[in-house]
Amino acid sequence: MSIDDHSPLDVPETDDTVDGIPVDRLVDYLDAGRTPRDPAIEGSAACRLYLQSLARVHELSRASLEDRATREPDRDGAWIDGLLDSIRLEVVGGREIPVTHPDPSVRLSVTEAAARGLVRRAGDAQPGVVLGSTAFEGDLTTAGADVAVRVTAAARYGLDLGAVADELRSRITETLTRHTGLTVTRVDVLVDDVFVAREDDR
Repeated sequence: MSIDDHSPLDVPETDDTVDGIPVDRLVDYLDAGRTPRDPAIEGSAACRLYLQSLARVHELSRASLEDRATREPDRDGAWIDGLLDSIRLEVVGGREIPVTHPDPSVRLSVTEAAARGLVRRAGDAQPGVVLGSTAFEGDLTTAGADVAVRVTAAARYGLDLGAVADELRSRITETLTRHTGLTVTRVDVLVDDVFVAREDDR
């Protein structure tokens, strides 16, 4: 199979859905530039998160796939499939995270999916990084409780992986602290793949 035969976003036909919308429909919608507007998709926060992450994967993974397609086609396909599966699972609501407010009569919360979306955005904002999966350890349902974060990521070939991990830890901690009030005690980063940058990204 050549890289020209299939797009990096080709997804096998399965029953996988995001908020009731089939994944292949979301892929087609993104490929069409999200036009015409689909109210069922755009009205779902989970679908919007998935589309944002899907677009990021599409942008940064293509060069890696093209570079290794003839050498390691199975590994590349498995990496993309695994990443898409992680994203699909992450946009499910999950636990409610309370957010403190000066007025004790006001009750605010964000979903675990939204918190994972914040982590992914923090990773996406870091040059040379494609975030993989995100998991929280700790009692998210208690305001101010200690929480540990575990993420996987792919990094651009040639970067200092130690520096990449340190910066990602800092970005994730700052983002979660600012937007959720979570007490982030630890961020574990596992760099489990590398990708080759496109010429115009170097």
